[in-house]
Amino acid sequence: MFNVKKYYSKENNKAEDNYKNSLITIKKICKETCKYRKKDDKKKYYIFLNTIGKIILKMADYEKTLNKNYFTRRSFKQLLKENRKFYDDILRSNYEKKSYANPAYSVKIFGDKFGQLIAYFYTLYRGYISFAFFHKIYKMEEYNKLFVDVFKYVRDKKFEYETLNKIITRTQRKDKTKDLIFRLKQEFESNFKFYQDIIKNADLDDLRYLFKYGKYITENEIKTAKFLSNYPEKKIKKLSNQIATAYVNGFLSTKKDISKKSSVCISYNIGQERIVRQLMRDMKKRKLETSIMVVSSTEVNKQLDYDHRFDRALYFDKEYSNTYNKSFEKAGKMCKKILTACSGMVFLDKFGDLPFSPKNKKECLKFSAEQQKLFQIFQNNIIRTHDKYLPRKEISFTIISFPSPEIGKQYEQIFEDIFEVNMLDTEECEHIQQKIIDSLDKADYVHIKGKGKNKTNIKVKMQKIKNPKKETNFVNCGADLNIPVGEVFTTPKLKGTNGTLHIKQTYLFGLKYIDLKSTFKDGYVVNYNCKNFSKNKDNRKYIEENLLFPHKTLPIGEFAIGTNTLAYVIAKKYNIMNLLPALIVEKMGPHFAIGDTCFTMSEDTPVFNKLDNKEITARENKKTALRKTDMRKAYTNRHTDITLPYESIKFITVVTKRRKKIDIIRNGRFVLEGTEELNKPFEK
Repeated sequence: MFNVKKYYSKENNKAEDNYKNSLITIKKICKETCKYRKKDDKKKYYIFLNTIGKIILKMADYEKTLNKNYFTRRSFKQLLKENRKFYDDILRSNYEKKSYANPAYSVKIFGDKFGQLIAYFYTLYRGYISFAFFHKIYKMEEYNKLFVDVFKYVRDKKFEYETLNKIITRTQRKDKTKDLIFRLKQEFESNFKFYQDIIKNADLDDLRYLFKYGKYITENEIKTAKFLSNYPEKKIKKLSNQIATAYVNGFLSTKKDISKKSSVCISYNIGQERIVRQLMRDMKKRKLETSIMVVSSTEVNKQLDYDHRFDRALYFDKEYSNTYNKSFEKAGKMCKKILTACSGMVFLDKFGDLPFSPKNKKECLKFSAEQQKLFQIFQNNIIRTHDKYLPRKEISFTIISFPSPEIGKQYEQIFEDIFEVNMLDTEECEHIQQKIIDSLDKADYVHIKGKGKNKTNIKVKMQKIKNPKKETNFVNCGADLNIPVGEVFTTPKLKGTNGTLHIKQTYLFGLKYIDLKSTFKDGYVVNYNCKNFSKNKDNRKYIEENLLFPHKTLPIGEFAIGTNTLAYVIAKKYNIMNLLPALIVEKMGPHFAIGDTCFTMSEDTPVFNKLDNKEITARENKKTALRKTDMRKAYTNRHTDITLPYESIKFITVVTKRRKKIDIIRNGRFVLEGTEELNKPFEK
């Protein structure tokens, strides 16, 4: 069994004495702040600090009790009740009315600027749950000291904002090398077995194992685990084999050498352990050890995450950017061996969560214009360092998605139908898609027009093919990198790509957009709007902060046509179109990605379609070509797929240089000769 406490023992031992002393001090602070009776400006701060002090002491006590027998000595109901208490203060009802984590509430109590700072400070101590479960005493000591110093400053000084800000944000401003090394080892090193132990050794029929993660556990995780616990072994093996095979095929289709690699990272959602357990076995058969990169559970409160998305505005400056970049470089160098061994990532995603339409709160932090510019540079530096130690040209990925019980009463039927979608034959699909590519390669541009109330009318300019016998513009994408099948995609030419894209309703990165309309000129977004809010300026700000940030505009990085009509029909059958992830939605019609291309930072690596062995030459556009002169200007670090459903399409038509027209889709149906099979799910 993996001993996580022992894993961090070296750091913990160094911090232990200071940690114990800090807890004694915090107990005294709690007594002092509890008895404070003066009616002055400090009283509200004392009440707040008393709240945080109690959280610290509670989690310190909890950390001591956590051992290998903790979860077997308590009932499922006890563990569930305990888990809910961890998150009670930030659940939606409490969050809006009385949580310091809510910037609007904190500003109401402490005023502007101080309120945002207090809300940020409070959220730092939400991390104690994770610290306790991983026995990170050294991190608890660090934040205990921060708490004590904040209290002393408030108690002893006539405090002012700038100094308080510097104290509260100092944990972010410090050298991050040690933290980043631990993070990289936790995500990429197969010897870090905290999650592997749960997957391999837990009795998955005894649902108490769910609480070992230290994450929020809801009916979604519980029902998923119960359902998969009783799922036929034959289907689990079939599903796992499909994922593992697709992953390896991704290397073959992109002509990358997997034999040089020895590990693979897996990200999954709590409740999916039975699939992951089999997948780990299947990867081992393929000579790949597994590490667990990310384990997710249902978000406690999406509004909280939305409210705090720009918290870095409190401390984001050149000094922070430089310090973090240097730390990341050092950490990458120290972890080079484990990063070099990594072949890539497998993501087991989920969908079906209730739609989220956020409130726009004036009290939330925002980046200044200067910070936005700096953030672009910061992102590019991080990406370059990441690519230095984990080069995209050497790694691959596979993504697959499953429904969550939150999708509704028909969860089990939907899971079965999505299982069939995920099992669709990739070779059959690729042969049909080749017919589409053969026609698309004749295009000067592709004209896409919406029907009915859909206002889409856009002409997407294709790149020039110099040698049609050996070159193509489009990738023939089956089920390897992305499960399920299928799509054909390209990097459009920016100059000459003009028009309007209109989506009646869509969900992008979990956020709802109503009547999203974007206008493009020479491949760039020049105008945009939606109808989420009553005021036009709020709608534009919503798009700027969530689709464009930190940029003022973005190019079209990808144009694709999805061919998975079965997925589309199933979505309509259960009325779950608005609940599906981009992974599936992008296969259900034409889609346009704003931001980077699909070949970002690997444009110079030749890629070939396996059916005709033609090289996909449309790997860069005018924007990404800037990497040759100034890497900082080449990439946006954004890639958002926006899909136009089949039912909204009047036509997708190839227009050749001689202005000959070839229809691919007409009135929502494939009409190109050789694609008739794609319409059969509509008929059923």
